[in-house]
Amino acid sequence: MLLAELFPYANVVYTILVVLYALSVLAVIVVILSENRNPVKSIAWVMVLLLLPIVGLLIYLVFGRSLKGMSLISRADLRELRRMNDFPKTVEVPDELGDESRQLISLVGKLAEPHMFTGNDIEVFTTGKDKFEAMLRDIEAATQYIHVQYFIIENDETGRRLIDLLMRKAREGVQVRVLYDYVGSFYFSPRVLKRMREAGIAVHPFLELTFTQFAFRINWRNHRKIVVIDGSVGYVGGMNIANRYVVGDRKWQPWRDTHLRVHGESVAALEYSFAIDWNYTTRELLTSKTMRYSEPPASNDYIVQMLGSGPTNRWNNVSLVFFKAITLAKRKVYLQTPYFLPSDSLLKAMQSAALAGIDVRLMIPRYPDSMALRLATRSYIKECLQSGIKVYFYEPTVLHAKVLIVDDEFVTTGSTNFDFRSFEHNFEFNAVIYGKKFNQQMTDIFIADMDQCTRLSLAKWKQRPLVQKAMESVVRLFSPIL
Repeated sequence: MLLAELFPYANVVYTILVVLYALSVLAVIVVILSENRNPVKSIAWVMVLLLLPIVGLLIYLVFGRSLKGMSLISRADLRELRRMNDFPKTVEVPDELGDESRQLISLVGKLAEPHMFTGNDIEVFTTGKDKFEAMLRDIEAATQYIHVQYFIIENDETGRRLIDLLMRKAREGVQVRVLYDYVGSFYFSPRVLKRMREAGIAVHPFLELTFTQFAFRINWRNHRKIVVIDGSVGYVGGMNIANRYVVGDRKWQPWRDTHLRVHGESVAALEYSFAIDWNYTTRELLTSKTMRYSEPPASNDYIVQMLGSGPTNRWNNVSLVFFKAITLAKRKVYLQTPYFLPSDSLLKAMQSAALAGIDVRLMIPRYPDSMALRLATRSYIKECLQSGIKVYFYEPTVLHAKVLIVDDEFVTTGSTNFDFRSFEHNFEFNAVIYGKKFNQQMTDIFIADMDQCTRLSLAKWKQRPLVQKAMESVVRLFSPIL
């Protein structure tokens, strides 16, 4: 009564707000149904909207929207980038590759703009110190431009060494461009950014969060780690710029991760990906006046495809390639990942391979960097062990490597974790390499890592406390948004 006396139209306003909210929820439900998603997901979102008034709508705006089909770059700019890159229109697969590799090359070629590159040299890094020192040497030698893109750039000793070198190169006249993820590098100091810009570095956050854009951007993160130097040398992999990869932190020795240094034709694909993200962020088109492309090195031992993936793609690119590679396996499937939150189809692909007698091995850290992800990951282990998948806990430190090795020719590594977020919500980038030489090199590294692992047994795994099992099951419900 008091409210009605103070504001005589309160009931009318309340009714209007309720009607508007109901129409909003109805409109969202129509959108969900029209997208023809997985029925289980669609039903789940409808129930959230109906059972959690207001909160359900907010949750959907942050986590439920689909960006598939949205273009990051205008058609005119994309045509110009394609014209400038002049990637091959057809793929001539080397005779030495088997039918399985040919199928995968065809799949990646359909999913990615750059197709296949045969003139490449590749160096593999499994320690942050070696990768970081090599990258600093290459940056030191730059004469034209340096393009840097990372999910995380920490303001620690490792980050400051890189930033100081980039500022010096910019003052020398080298064009330096830096992209960082706004959330991943949230604590990037404004004072440091100011110094970088004053030194001549063009530095920008990807999907910066503002008050008006928070709900529409928070769930979409750029997880890529790409560096291109003078169009000749590129870096791609799983390591961010932080002390924990180089010298360790208070709890762990340096994290175990995998990163590649690439020299040759495939660097153009790294450049192409960076140019699209840069254009989306700054609206500047990197043309032939600002970029050049490398002549292939003498070695042709490495056959490479580069594969970007993100929430705007029509397909879940990396997820499809993982699924196809696993289902094509005849002898072995070796997977390293810091988080194991597979989709139902990927889990069944691994289980069916193991049940068919294929050597399937999964290596994960005993203690990953996230408690929630640790619990969710462990909820899948029993199903893996029951199907015959060999599961290993990496013991010495945090295992952050993302590597999939299949049979004798296929390897992929990059920024993509084996989880829902990487497959559906993050912008990711992986190198896909074919050939027996590189496959054997990566297999040897995997076997060496096994020496520092504990293999799990089903009988012992079943004995863990009931409370732990319950916590794992509860956290697993949130796997798609972790």
